[in-house]
Amino acid sequence: MGDMYSAYIQSTEHRPNFSTFVEVDEIPIIDLSETSQENLVSKIGKACEKWGFFQVINHGVPKDLIIKVENEAKKFFELSMEEKMKLKRDVFNATGYYDAEHTKKTRDWKEVFDFLVKDGIQIPSSDDPHDLGLCTQTNHWPQCLPHFREIMEEYSGKLEKLSYKLLELISLSLGLAGDKFLDCFKNQISLTRLNYYPPCPFPDLALGVGPHRDPCVLSVVVQDDTGGLQVKKNLVGGWVPVRPIPGAFVVNLGDIFQVWSNDKYESAEHRVVLNSQKERFSYPFFLFPGPHIMVKPAEELVSEKDPAKYKAYNFGKYYANRTHADFTKQEDEGKEIHNFKILD
Repeated sequence: MGDMYSAYIQSTEHRPNFSTFVEVDEIPIIDLSETSQENLVSKIGKACEKWGFFQVINHGVPKDLIIKVENEAKKFFELSMEEKMKLKRDVFNATGYYDAEHTKKTRDWKEVFDFLVKDGIQIPSSDDPHDLGLCTQTNHWPQCLPHFREIMEEYSGKLEKLSYKLLELISLSLGLAGDKFLDCFKNQISLTRLNYYPPCPFPDLALGVGPHRDPCVLSVVVQDDTGGLQVKKNLVGGWVPVRPIPGAFVVNLGDIFQVWSNDKYESAEHRVVLNSQKERFSYPFFLFPGPHIMVKPAEELVSEKDPAKYKAYNFGKYYANRTHADFTKQEDEGKEIHNFKILD
């Protein structure tokens, strides 16, 4: 896939350590058609507490829509590089197409297409408190695929609805009101992503995505049957595979919900390993609040015995800085949630 990918697999920085692979209980599978909300909330709470990851079935997203998304995504990634680069993203507009070779982002062996749920959102241009500038995030669409935009926007709308339902259940599992955080999503910058992981000739020397935690509230993703997604299970000291289940969505908590929960739930570390023979596709939705939101622990979960574990931070400036660091190939040191941790 190019000289940069060759350089990637020759380095050791992001080589997977398969000696830490472990087999334990599977990631929980939760049936959202459960008639007892009490049972459903209990199951989700246990999954969030133990894993920060779970899979959902009977979620209400039509199977035929998922198939349409898969077909359109494959058509997009089969386009010539010239066509895809017409939609390339940049430091000022983080929607559209990118891959490692053309964005200096050499950590991930994949190609990506991002689009916002709400088009034309304005976010701060940096995390500098004296910088009052705003960047407008605008979706780009391939003109040569006439049904692409319509299908992707329908899929994104269904995933947004599902995410709100999951957020309600997760909030209830903490003893909070189901709509506790709903007002945070006015002018949200949630986005949907299409991931394409090409076959890798040396899968033991590279990763599709290196170990990371998602900076969002939660992620909802459908993956194909190739597999490769793994979750870090600290209690057993290794990586646990997330088994592909036809029609299921994988759900994981993000950093924002870890802060909101005051560390009662954790944003789990995860990665994607590669396959030498098969390509892999996945289609995640990332639920983000509006850029004006100050992220801090929920007041109901803070007490004298259990004080706030994080300082408040402005999400828009945090997001802008992460995006800038990504494109300039800088380390986003000081921009992870542990840097907002209140030390004892």
